[in-house]
Amino acid sequence: MSQQSPIKIAVLIIDDMQEKATALAANLALALVEQETADYDFFLVPTNQRLELRQAGPKAPGPLSVDFTTGATAYRRLKGGGKRQTLVRAIGIKGAKNRTVLDATAGLGRDAFVLACHGCSLILMERDPIIAALLEDGLQRAAVSAQTAQIMQERMQFIAGDLINPPAALQDMDRPEVIYLDPMYPHRTKSALVKKEMRMIRAITGDDEDAPKLLTAALQYAKKRVVVKRPKTAPAIAGPPPATSIKSKNSRFDIYLI
Repeated sequence: MSQQSPIKIAVLIIDDMQEKATALAANLALALVEQETADYDFFLVPTNQRLELRQAGPKAPGPLSVDFTTGATAYRRLKGGGKRQTLVRAIGIKGAKNRTVLDATAGLGRDAFVLACHGCSLILMERDPIIAALLEDGLQRAAVSAQTAQIMQERMQFIAGDLINPPAALQDMDRPEVIYLDPMYPHRTKSALVKKEMRMIRAITGDDEDAPKLLTAALQYAKKRVVVKRPKTAPAIAGPPPATSIKSKNSRFDIYLI
């Protein structure tokens, strides 16, 4: 991953969250502050409800957090189009047989959650520590929500790490049937950065310039297929060509068969 300039992030203490904020700062090796200052671009903020990422500045968007029980993620669970969805078709879910899937670039976990709602067993992996912290917080809260507890406890497992250098926890597991990749594509136009989530995530993680290495690792580790999400008009990742592709309105899913 790359970044144009170093992004400065601190953990912000608010209300009665000093103990949790202190532990989080120590775990992520971040500064711990009691008020927002111009010294930092982002603040990771534990609240009584959730963990938030807040951007500094007067024109900053609202906070970013992971929530599987409300909003767009909940809508996709309830009314997302079933197995007709392009993502579901690309993963290869057919009939009663579902897949074991490693989402190796899980991000905010939304695509993984859709697959879990369709019966797949998911391992969510995220290599950026800030995004991983937000994702793990969302998964933990969803695991005790009546709406999502069963899905989370039975079908979703989180691992922090990088598929290129897989952690021991992943190496100890059976190889997944499918590996799903959604690497950050280096967009060059402002129109591609409309969503608040995308702008904030890109600022934190940079672009995934090592996407070819991710694809190579995935092809070596998956049992049956690798699925790569790309912008609809973007070239395929450098490396072997995909066996086939499925297009949606704005995206394309390149499918590599093992």
